[in-house]
Amino acid sequence: MNHTAPEAHLDLGFMTLTFNLSTVMMLLISATIVFLIAFISTRKLALKPTGMQNVMEWIMDFVKGIIKSNMDWKTGGRFHILGITLIMFIAVSNLIGLPLGAISYGTDLWWKSPTADPVVTMTLAVMILVLTQYYGVKMQGTGGYAKTFFQPMSFMFPLKIIEEFANTLTLGLRLYGNIYAGEILIGLITGLAVSGAVGFVGAIIPMMAWQGFSIFIGFIQAFIFTMLTMVYMAHKVSTDH
Repeated sequence: MNHTAPEAHLDLGFMTLTFNLSTVMMLLISATIVFLIAFISTRKLALKPTGMQNVMEWIMDFVKGIIKSNMDWKTGGRFHILGITLIMFIAVSNLIGLPLGAISYGTDLWWKSPTADPVVTMTLAVMILVLTQYYGVKMQGTGGYAKTFFQPMSFMFPLKIIEEFANTLTLGLRLYGNIYAGEILIGLITGLAVSGAVGFVGAIIPMMAWQGFSIFIGFIQAFIFTMLTMVYMAHKVSTDH
């Protein structure tokens, strides 16, 4: 099915900004869902957690394990909230397009996963790049951090610069590619389902199987993005890397 993105344009005189309204809407919905999960989970804290509090504590422990596998907790503890926010937001953003991925108005596709948009995933990746540079300078000092680009040998400097951009590019494109490919296949199966009675029956099992696999991929990609963020951060703030 051929769909286009609903867009809005803002003319600034010297340039025109184009906004993908579907992506903006889905980002707001994803952020709201994450906020509600965090709010409901922590609204009535108990010594013996149950329900949503159990889920939130499991997420906190899981992210803590990711951090501790890359750096000592004294250094990495400050990134705990960052890791929790990333893994929850990316997981929700990856999965939100699955249940209603075929909703459209005319030729405009409104309901989709925001992480199926390369602008979103590359923005997240650039944000991580900026944060790692910031904390590298903050925790090692400008001079100390600058020296890391010439270690272990000075000729490594060009390679270290290339590595920074390569890490950012692969971090964003990996997430985008996996989610976008999944939604393309869902769109193809949906097209088969609406083609007729035979197509509908034939699409039931593939749709159920791919939805389940897409849920798995959505969580895995959220984990990988968070893990790599902490790996990159550890390389900047830990002296033993």
